[in-house]
Amino acid sequence: MPEGHSVHRLARQFADCFVGQALSVSSPQGRFADGAAALDGAVLEAARAHGKQLFLDFAGDRVLRSHLGLYGAWSFGGTDRFRGASSIGAPRRIGEREAHDDGAPAGGPPLPPPPVGAVRVRLVGDEGWADLRGPALCVLESSAEAEAARGRLGPDPLDPHADPAPFVAAVRRSRRPVGALLMDQAVVAGVGNIFRAESLFRRGLDPMTPGRALGEPVLRELWAESAALMRTGVRLGRIVTTDPSDRPGTGEEQAWPEHAHLVYRRQGLPCRRCGTPVAAGELEGRTLFWCPSCQR
Repeated sequence: MPEGHSVHRLARQFADCFVGQALSVSSPQGRFADGAAALDGAVLEAARAHGKQLFLDFAGDRVLRSHLGLYGAWSFGGTDRFRGASSIGAPRRIGEREAHDDGAPAGGPPLPPPPVGAVRVRLVGDEGWADLRGPALCVLESSAEAEAARGRLGPDPLDPHADPAPFVAAVRRSRRPVGALLMDQAVVAGVGNIFRAESLFRRGLDPMTPGRALGEPVLRELWAESAALMRTGVRLGRIVTTDPSDRPGTGEEQAWPEHAHLVYRRQGLPCRRCGTPVAAGELEGRTLFWCPSCQR
């Protein structure tokens, strides 16, 4: 599932490439036909992310809100003047990375190719287009409805103005394991399975520790750790949580996949810090990875 950094990169790409333009909106698949008809020809005024949800604000008090879920992705194309990642979303057998395409046609208005697969929404602007496939959620709402949906989410570590206090309070009043609470989007928005495993490891926290057993300073450090890792994800377009000493001879750009993570999907391999085999187990339906020695 795409984590919060990917959705923030999506918001940035929409802002750079489509905001201020009257967009042609359609639903080749047909499952968003009414919404597409209501948006067709409207100006995209803003693009923003909160956690794993993308909010596209159109003129006329209309918001296209989407959540990619496990399999969703936006793909992009356009003229030689359109620049950006060609696909952002669910890993397409390349992990948490973005595909780029330098083969855009030269000059002239964008000519989107015939839709491939089940395209829920197609947006066409002055120089390019965007196709949404496989989302868990794709709805047209008023700004009030979209804001109410955002209000049900926890604070987003990638929001520079976010207050971690609601996150700290939600964790401290819960008996659930902190490893489960980090994946609860009503507690903290945008953290997924990779950021969960890596931030807990880096802070030396046992993922099964009840939330109420953790003090405020520890939770604020966990928030700061998550925010730092997610900011790196936004910058790189993929998740790299290792330190330079963990990837000898390679930098962040080359740290894929064997040098990118500390514990995620490294079950049975020696911990990069102490050598103990990394453990894996299920917690509330998702696979958890941790070091039994470093995270006591």
